[in-house]
Amino acid sequence: MQGSITSARRRFAGTLISVALASFASIAAAEPGYLTTGGGNHVKTLTGLCVHTSDWKPGITNAECDPVAPVAVTEPAAVEEPKAVEVAAPEPAPVPVVAAPTIEKISLSSEVLFAFDSAILRDEGKSELDALAKRISDASVEGIAAIGYADRIGKEKYNQSLSQKRAEAVKQYLSQVGADAALVRAEGRGESAPVTGTQCQGLGAERASNKKLVQCLQPDRRVEIEVFGTRTASSEQSASAGETR
Repeated sequence: MQGSITSARRRFAGTLISVALASFASIAAAEPGYLTTGGGNHVKTLTGLCVHTSDWKPGITNAECDPVAPVAVTEPAAVEEPKAVEVAAPEPAPVPVVAAPTIEKISLSSEVLFAFDSAILRDEGKSELDALAKRISDASVEGIAAIGYADRIGKEKYNQSLSQKRAEAVKQYLSQVGADAALVRAEGRGESAPVTGTQCQGLGAERASNKKLVQCLQPDRRVEIEVFGTRTASSEQSASAGETR
């Protein structure tokens, strides 16, 4: 009797399992990826989420369970109108400064202008400057440069001072004989720019008592005068009498 009951229970349990499996198969087959009831409704959890089956994978969507997220359409950014760039007006080109031409250039030996180691003008030197002033008297003078030089005998600082004094003496005299003092520039350059080069080397001691050396270095002791401006036709003819020394 007991064995018959046990056998009946097993047959009943098997029947229930078969029915459940059949029901599950019919439910699962209704919509791939989602578990549905026999009426086609989605089976949901207590929180309202649809139950996925084992064949669900990303990309399977459903309007009720996994709706496709709307693609956000980004409005194009407003294009700003280009701002007008203020362009600065170009600065006017500088007016080129045209140097006045040289109308007279002479180099006077300090032996003519001054005694050795002196900045006092000799009469012979004054005569030379008188002749220069006469030649440029009818010209339009824009500037006069008087550049003094010394030889290498003595200390450099002393020679610089002596050359400046000699240039100043020439400037002062030219102003006395008609040149505009404001247009005359006096500059001393000491023992720089010697014109004798190496020809006075090996002549003995570098001192004023060495007459041979003093005589050899004479061309280095000079005042160069340059006059800038323009001439008229008549003054150009008179200038031909002046020679560079």
